[in-house]
Amino acid sequence: MKNVDDLIAGAAELAERGLSKGEIADELNVSRETASWLVERSGTSTPAAEPAEERRTGPHDIHVDWSAIGRDSARLSYAGAAMADLLSKQGEDVDLTIGIEKAGGPLATTVARELDTDLGAYAPRKHQWNEGDIEDVESGGTFSRNFATIRERECYVVDDIITSGTTMRETIEAVREEGGDPVAGCVLVDKQGLDDVAGVPVYSLLQVLRVGDGG
Repeated sequence: MKNVDDLIAGAAELAERGLSKGEIADELNVSRETASWLVERSGTSTPAAEPAEERRTGPHDIHVDWSAIGRDSARLSYAGAAMADLLSKQGEDVDLTIGIEKAGGPLATTVARELDTDLGAYAPRKHQWNEGDIEDVESGGTFSRNFATIRERECYVVDDIITSGTTMRETIEAVREEGGDPVAGCVLVDKQGLDDVAGVPVYSLLQVLRVGDGG
């Protein structure tokens, strides 16, 4: 996607397919607030009241398009191998890699293969989020039964992008609730410049930070 109009069109298409705003945020690699803004601009929902400045400029966010990696299995493998290298010195007893669905799953698969670990999958609560505070979503995220279970194991947590850190934090806490020990996390891109989340070190191939608001 090349510009905001493309993002708005993409948000409209996803909304018409019935995706929640949390899922749209995941698909477009933007924050939930940005996803809401895009859907409202597309005309597929009733715009909420917002400050005049935000109507002119939009939310403060950075869109990351990594589809050139995701659509090619070789490139995805190279990226996953680089992420695995970042994690490789974090623990000799780690035998499980958790991928955060949806986009974190393919990356975690490559990381797990490179590091010779089992593979788990976690679906975060944001996929059910549409409006209001995400903490009000009635049910939390879930670990897929089709993949490896936690079983008090040390593990890595893998996703594509950190936008606010909320999903990474949720996954780390969910692992702990299952009795697991999250040793480290890794993402392709970190928009926040975080060194750790919930006491767990997080590594990224790229950090993309906004410097000022521009003019």
